[in-house]
Amino acid sequence: VCWALRYLTDLFVLFIEEGYVKMFLRGRPVTMHMPKDQVDSYSLEAKVELPTKRLKLEWVYGYRGRDCRNNLYLLPTGETVYFIASVVVLYNVEEQLQRHYTGHNDDVKCLAVHPDRITIATGQVAGTSKDGKQQLPPNVRIWDSVTLNTLHVIGIGFFDRAVTCIAFSKSNGGSTLCAVDDCNDHVLSVWDWQKEERLADVKCSNEAVFAADFHPTDTNIIVTCGKSHLYFWTLEGSSLIKKQGLFEKQEKPKFVLCVTFSENGDTITGDSSGNILVWGKGTNRISYAVQGAHEGGIFALCMLRDGTLVSGGGKDRKLISWDGNYQKLHKTEALGNYEQTDTKGGINPKNLMTFEIFSMQIPEQFGPIRTVAEGKGDVILIGTTRNFVLQGTLSGDFTPITQDPAQSSGFHPSGSVVAVGTLTGRWFVFDTETKDLVTVHTDGNEQLSVMRYSPG
Repeated sequence: VCWALRYLTDLFVLFIEEGYVKMFLRGRPVTMHMPKDQVDSYSLEAKVELPTKRLKLEWVYGYRGRDCRNNLYLLPTGETVYFIASVVVLYNVEEQLQRHYTGHNDDVKCLAVHPDRITIATGQVAGTSKDGKQQLPPNVRIWDSVTLNTLHVIGIGFFDRAVTCIAFSKSNGGSTLCAVDDCNDHVLSVWDWQKEERLADVKCSNEAVFAADFHPTDTNIIVTCGKSHLYFWTLEGSSLIKKQGLFEKQEKPKFVLCVTFSENGDTITGDSSGNILVWGKGTNRISYAVQGAHEGGIFALCMLRDGTLVSGGGKDRKLISWDGNYQKLHKTEALGNYEQTDTKGGINPKNLMTFEIFSMQIPEQFGPIRTVAEGKGDVILIGTTRNFVLQGTLSGDFTPITQDPAQSSGFHPSGSVVAVGTLTGRWFVFDTETKDLVTVHTDGNEQLSVMRYSPG
């Protein structure tokens, strides 16, 4: 049984037998392990001079995918932008360089990229002062992804708990922004973000709201989805008028999990029943349904530049591509040693092979797909519920581009594999010859100081 000695203030606790100090920063516990040679002599009462040098943030590990969506984008700079804790990361994978936007004082929960692909909006939860005694209001910060300068801050005093969904308008040059607050009424609000003025707000739903987005060609239309609902909102003056999506003969799903739009302005949704539903432009009725597109819920939909729709499954972890008619994309190739069977040089159909080329399953260790985004060229970016960001192509493999920091390691007695523990409770096993990832597990969220195999 470990025991603790408390000194000076409730902000610090010294655990002597365990060899660490726990301090409370903004009301949250932070554990700091002491060097072994200082455990016996360490005292919280000791006073030392502040260092003359300041720390500069160099690298941020991790990604928040377990409870956030639509938070992964590629910027014109070649950087992938996402967030973890209160930091927004701009990561150039090719050059292995990171930049960081650090304007938030607590956890970021949502992210949107302006049509100019330079301006970014990020929303955060209600924060806590450094002493943990004062609540700081949630807000949305709009900033420049090139200079990292904050341009505007909106919603202070209006948002209640946390901003969980945000989106820029598309057809009017991105002059308006919508946001959803994670309060009891999940209030939807629309802002002139450059003037920092609220144009309209309305109670959206008593239930959870997972996504909110502007229609690509009609600035006054906003679509929200979540538990037991799909709403089409029309901005009329200072009011938001609601039309509920009519499922009619289609069985209503428990959750509408994601939304995107086709080139012709149709609304496309993915739901917890594994269906892709198409809602005709300007209507709240279903015009087409892909039943059982996935086994289990569809967490992500992404419309690619070439008009291909990509869907990401949760339970089945599959990434599937669909053409403009919502048919799975296939590829037909000739088998080897075929014979021409007609005078025009045709190929015997028996010697043709058709297969799904644009459907693949993400390995189990990475977890269910949460977010899908288009990268450079034919590259696809995936965020998962186990907080991985993966990069790959629809016809190839996906590899993680974010990793947890290593803290400890231990070789198997055979030398064939090595186990690596991280600062976040996750541990990996790698093949020592091929360097391939064998498995990954998570035990709690504290650092893993020792990884060791039994000698037998």
